[in-house]
Amino acid sequence: MIKVTESAKQQALKLMAEDGKDGYFIRVGVQGGGCSGLMYQLDFDNEDKEGDKAFEDNGIKIVVDKKSYLYLIGTTLDFSGGLNGKGFIFSNPNADRTCGCGESFSV
Repeated sequence: MIKVTESAKQQALKLMAEDGKDGYFIRVGVQGGGCSGLMYQLDFDNEDKEGDKAFEDNGIKIVVDKKSYLYLIGTTLDFSGGLNGKGFIFSNPNADRTCGCGESFSV
């Protein structure tokens, strides 16, 4: 399961409303790259794909592809705003090492 904090929920709802993406959900994933080997992906989508894993936490639907799910089990999605905010933050218990920006990791 992937958890969503209240601040991540509010920011996701705000961004979807601003973009006119009513009925969309959060799609998260992992792809190769970044300074630590793997990079997080986050987007809004309205189409489930074959093999997707879907969860609902804190009133938000999260969808992840089967391959990425193995890297993201137990992850919490948070949001940090303000002057020093980093945007969406993945707190991943499976990551052995993360880069300074928090956008890539290794297992």
